[in-house]
Amino acid sequence: MSETSNKRNELTEAIRIQIERTGEKEHSAPLYLTSSFCFDEAETMRAAFADEREENIYSRFTNPNVDEFIKKMCALEGAEAGYATASGMAAVFASMFALLKQGDHLICCSSVFGSTHTMVTKFLPRYGIETTLVDADDKAAWEKAVKPNSKMLFIETPTNPQLEIIDLEWAGKFARQHNLIYNVDNCFATPLLQKPILYGADIIVHSATKWLDGQGRVLGGIVVGRKDLIKDIYLFSRNTGPSLSPFNAWVLSKSLETLDVRLQRHCENAMKVAQALKQHKNVEWVKYPFMEDHPQYEIAKKQMKAGGGIVCVEVKGGVEKGRQFLNKLKMLSMTANLGDTRSIASHPASTTHSKLTEQERLNVGITPGLIRISVGLEFADDIINDLNQALD
Repeated sequence: MSETSNKRNELTEAIRIQIERTGEKEHSAPLYLTSSFCFDEAETMRAAFADEREENIYSRFTNPNVDEFIKKMCALEGAEAGYATASGMAAVFASMFALLKQGDHLICCSSVFGSTHTMVTKFLPRYGIETTLVDADDKAAWEKAVKPNSKMLFIETPTNPQLEIIDLEWAGKFARQHNLIYNVDNCFATPLLQKPILYGADIIVHSATKWLDGQGRVLGGIVVGRKDLIKDIYLFSRNTGPSLSPFNAWVLSKSLETLDVRLQRHCENAMKVAQALKQHKNVEWVKYPFMEDHPQYEIAKKQMKAGGGIVCVEVKGGVEKGRQFLNKLKMLSMTANLGDTRSIASHPASTTHSKLTEQERLNVGITPGLIRISVGLEFADDIINDLNQALD
């Protein structure tokens, strides 16, 4: 006789988790656009401030809409707890500054988002926190980077924008071996394509602005992971103020209900785009995690369910040809965002990583003609036709 489990799939949870209905019996969660919450008596208010009762006090601390979004993300990532922030970079910032102190050492993959690179190289040192940047694919260099004061390992995979894949299982063992907090930026893959917690991650950060929203409407970020670490991040953020607005949380929570179906189409389109661009004479190379010529293809297949919605190409002719390519696009958008329903093309050397020196860009894999394509939900042939005519 077979037994059936009462535990629901996390995709179902992302749809069905909801704030308790009010007396109005609404089907869609209401908006709690309030800065503060009232108490019926002084003792209840005292107990709430003393952390003896779980009560909403102030929306910088907690808010029903924000809590719903957090619970959905914890279900998707398999995490114990979470804290939502005003942006993805606020999440990255909180995950580091809440857990590191003066004299600590951070080990970070060198190929990270431009703002993350700036934060760890220019701002962490101001507070006496040392950072060593390591090539994502150089395991010997990771070992060499460890110091007696090493406290945290921070990685992106796939990396932004080079699409390098770091072996989450190996990184988890490395972090445990050296007693490091294992911090993973899972923005590009989302919890639907990979779950870093299965490989030992202590903290997972997201820019919810990207695939989680999926329609370029709001800013948001989130940190999920071990309950003890999230408590420290919550207390730090509660007092420094990078809180997510209730309206943005409401939008993001609704967006998670369609994340699965959206991401399936993004991945299908991205594979078609990558295969088509590989044939074009004005393209030096194409990089996509689920194409067999990707340097870490086997790792990607091991830890990801699909290749994601980002394709990278190197346009022949360097920086100027990269800019010309963008100017020739007729349908694709030129914007700093990614993960949108609408396909987007950007040129990192002249935009997101422009504040780095040329040598710094090359050190982190930003080549002069690199184009990052965030493949949207349009009919795939229309995306490909626009890219081809711009390349021609």
